[in-house]
Amino acid sequence: MMSSVKVESVVKEHALIGEGPVWEESDQTLLFVDIAGQKIHRWNPATNQIASLGTGDTVGFAVPRRSGGYVAGVGRSIAAVDWTSQKVTSLVSVEEDKPENRLNDGKVDPLGRLLAGTMRKDAQTAQVKPGALYLVNSDLSVTKVLSQVDISNGMDWSDDLKTMFYIDSLALSVDAFDYDSSTGQLGNRRVVYRMADGEGLPDGMTLDAAGRLWVACYDGGRVIHIDPATGKRLQTVSLPAMKTTSCCFGGPDYSELYVTSASLGLDQSELQQQPQAGNTFRVTGLGVKGRASHSFSG
Repeated sequence: MMSSVKVESVVKEHALIGEGPVWEESDQTLLFVDIAGQKIHRWNPATNQIASLGTGDTVGFAVPRRSGGYVAGVGRSIAAVDWTSQKVTSLVSVEEDKPENRLNDGKVDPLGRLLAGTMRKDAQTAQVKPGALYLVNSDLSVTKVLSQVDISNGMDWSDDLKTMFYIDSLALSVDAFDYDSSTGQLGNRRVVYRMADGEGLPDGMTLDAAGRLWVACYDGGRVIHIDPATGKRLQTVSLPAMKTTSCCFGGPDYSELYVTSASLGLDQSELQQQPQAGNTFRVTGLGVKGRASHSFSG
């Protein structure tokens, strides 16, 4: 089975920091962002066309919105994105007292609430844990559910909604919390997987239909497949881009894994060795399926 795994570069966009892929089932398109490039991209595999929208500031994530369009983490604002008019409008801001911070990864839980985290813009500074994780309700009220975060990154939920998996990249681990689905509050934090030498920093993450984790490894050039029940790594998928950033399942039956990557921070010789850095990859033949994403209810 392992030999049937195929990795192809499908979106040749050379993003500075490609991130946050989301499969849009209604249109069969892949939505993703370029954080430093300040753009939201939509790629259509059927036509191989890419449509883009400038956000005017860093954009940590973009997710579909039930009422239409998207919501995105632009700077420190949760913003509404109207794709047709190409307008980006701030709905609510966080951390107005922390201009050195910005929103990073965000994801919608199965109940339609948005979880979005922050980090310092200059990320790799001394670990001062200046970031936090916020819950945005459908009425746009914002609750801080976690503080003392360095780089708020990947998250996803178990099918029964009792567990939220979460990554603070500089902690070099994938963690689990008890998730109170009525309030979104987090408890009983524990380490599910600790990164091994050479695996880099854990970044974006998704769960498959069997409840196992797929974690993109920044500076590791790979996605690792983890069983959260045992903490064991089951599989490693190597990518031709060291700065692997995030992943999601997509395609007509959710059997394709889409993986984003970054080119920012690579020197000339690294860029020559990794001509596909910043592209988005499609991995097939994994023998597993993913789950549909959720739309923000606000």
